[in-house]
Amino acid sequence: MGAGSVASLVLAGVLVAVLGATWLMVRRLQSAQRRAAGESARAREWAHAETARLRGELDRREERLAEELRRVRALEEETAGRAAELARERAAVRELEAGRRAALERVAGLSAESARAEIVREAESEARREAAVSVREIERTAKAEADGRAREIIAGAIQRLASEQTAETVVSVFRLPGEDMKGRIIGREGRNIRAFEAVTGVNLIVDDTPESVQLSCFDPVRRETARLTLETLVADGRIHPVRIEEVHERSRAEVERLCVRAGEDALLAARVGEMAPELVRLLGTLRYRTSYGQNVLGHLVESAHIGGMMADELGVDAALVRRAALLHDIGKALTHEVEGSHAAIGAELARRHGESSEVVHAIEAHHGEVDPKTVEAVLTQAADACSGGRPGARREAVETYVRRLERLEEIAAAHDGVSKVFAMQAGREVRVMVRPEVVDDLRAQVIAREVAKRVAQELTYPGQIRITVVRESRVTAVAR
Repeated sequence: MGAGSVASLVLAGVLVAVLGATWLMVRRLQSAQRRAAGESARAREWAHAETARLRGELDRREERLAEELRRVRALEEETAGRAAELARERAAVRELEAGRRAALERVAGLSAESARAEIVREAESEARREAAVSVREIERTAKAEADGRAREIIAGAIQRLASEQTAETVVSVFRLPGEDMKGRIIGREGRNIRAFEAVTGVNLIVDDTPESVQLSCFDPVRRETARLTLETLVADGRIHPVRIEEVHERSRAEVERLCVRAGEDALLAARVGEMAPELVRLLGTLRYRTSYGQNVLGHLVESAHIGGMMADELGVDAALVRRAALLHDIGKALTHEVEGSHAAIGAELARRHGESSEVVHAIEAHHGEVDPKTVEAVLTQAADACSGGRPGARREAVETYVRRLERLEEIAAAHDGVSKVFAMQAGREVRVMVRPEVVDDLRAQVIAREVAKRVAQELTYPGQIRITVVRESRVTAVAR
């Protein structure tokens, strides 16, 4: 067989295979078309059935909605009828009310507004009187129950404490070993005294007072540093600008050490536990500060003792009260450096150095700038008042004292019905004499409260001031 015959046979086999595959694919396509036609017919049947079901459901819903619409319209018609009937009834009531008011006005001879105002005035007057009577009864009962116990606690705390106070001023007197030392302190052409004042920030007053000079400065810590500096210079005998600077640096370190030591001693004396080192140092600086002549650090220790004893009597946490009382004036150590009241400054200082919220609140509330919310804060207030207000604890200038007494009498005399005013017991009590024909008992209580409020707002004073209003009626008859 030749090559051409083989090629023909191969080509014929390929054609047969292609024709077979084509026929097979045609059969498969025909089968797929038949299945697709069946599926399409079934889908059309399902779609027709579902459409019929949905149409039936929609028809039923339309019927229900139509029924609901008919019912709503019926209710609207019924409501409109009731509203019209209610409007007619309201109009009738208003007509009856107007007729009744007109009849009452004809009978009483007053308009409705006048009668209402008269009733309101009578009710207010009666309410005020009843409130005043209730307040007086409550105050009487509270005083009867509390005064005795309060006196026992405060008197017991005060009499158990005996502390010494020193009165310092802004001037310290330094004694010299001889009159010739003044010339050496002044130096040639005044260079020593100028250097001393420039380095220490303290005025050095050299006058005719024999064998003494004066150190004047508003800052007691700076004044004490200058005093130690001058003491060392006078004892050494070498006084010149360089030496002054050297001695002043050592004196400042010594005063710093003394402040820390004083703060630690105050913690031990007040039986208070550990405290932040910065608070201890600031507490110690208060040994050089005074308030109305009372040493501030001594006042704090004394307040801590008084507060602790009162807390023991009342069953309160005495350690917490002592800590709050010891720190209540800590803000005075920074008052000249930071703006604000010493209570607010002290509270922020204690908060910044990790003191508890109870101690912080007691510090910021001890002068009434914030209302006290805890027993510890109230006891801190009481301890501060007892320490500062006890006789002999503080002093003040005579002019300031006289002006305060005059202002006390002016405030009390400004009220109607007051006949005489007397400031007594060094200004700690004000007695107000009123005219009984003008001022009744309730008005006397109002005068006492108003005077006390104005005194608290306008005046600055240690401790507390008692306002006593005296109303007395006297009847005299003569038998002949």
